This record gives sequence, C-alpha cells and structure tokens, in this order.
Amino acid sequence: MRIWRCLQASRAAASACLFSCLAAGAAPAHAALGDTVASGLPPTPASTTQTLAGGAARMTSYVDAGGTHFNEYIAASSGEIFAYVWQGPTPPDLDVLLGRYAAAWRSGAAALHASGRDGLHAARVDTPTVVVESGGHMRSYIGRAWLPAGVSEGDLR
Repeated sequence: MRIWRCLQASRAAASACLFSCLAAGAAPAHAALGDTVASGLPPTPASTTQTLAGGAARMTSYVDAGGTHFNEYIAASSGEIFAYVWQGPTPPDLDVLLGRYAAAWRSGAAALHASGRDGLHAARVDTPTVVVESGGHMRSYIGRAWLPAGVSEGDLR
C-alpha cells in the first residue's frame, strides 16, 4: 500500500513538473515568413524594434525560449515579414519559421542532398520563392531566410 502511494505521488509530481515546464517555456508567438503582422502592435518587452531603409522596413529583434537571437524584417507598407536572421545555441524550427514556404525549402534541401552538394555544417537552399542559409554546430547555430523578391543578401544582418 505504501509503495502504491509513493508511485501515485511521483506520477503527480512528474505531471505537475511537466505542465509547469510547458507553461514556463511558452514564448510569445511570432509570425512565419510571408505572414502579415499588425503594424500597430507594440513590441513585446523582451524585443526591440528599429527602422530601416528610410522607413521602408523595420527590424524587430527578440530572443526565443532556447536563447536564440532573431531579427525579424517587416515591410513597413504591407506589414509582411520578408526575412529572418538567427544566431544562438538552438536551431529554429524551420517548418514553423518558414510557414507556407517550408515545403519549397524541404524540396530544395532534398534536391541539394541528392546531388551531394549539401555541406556537413552549412547549406544554402535557393528556390524561386525562398532562400534559406543555415549552418553551425552544436550550441552555435546561425542562419537567415528571406523572400528573394526585392531583397538582397547585403540587406540582412
């Protein structure tokens, strides 16, 4: 009987720990590449925003729950996110970050791998709709993803 109570108590403690970790790990939601963000919304307390290209775009910087720093580039006129740049100890979930462009990225990455042109620590997937550069090694990941229409590599930092 005593063992059964200890087992029940440990299961309850494990469940409570799991739910509290999930709640603590919840980060503010950010939109995917190509999505539109409301321009009137203030940045979260953990983010900073600066204006770029004479007001044509703005860059919002934030850190996710894993400690990775992101720069999110947003067109001022449309509110569309046209690029992301990241650097940090954890890689981003590219399926979430790329949103509707994730399928194009996956097929481009598969073609790169099939041709043997993918690198061990870095890769560049260049499709007509999205460009993704990612690289690094354990605890040091970098990358950027952007919509190629009207954006050059030098515009992103």
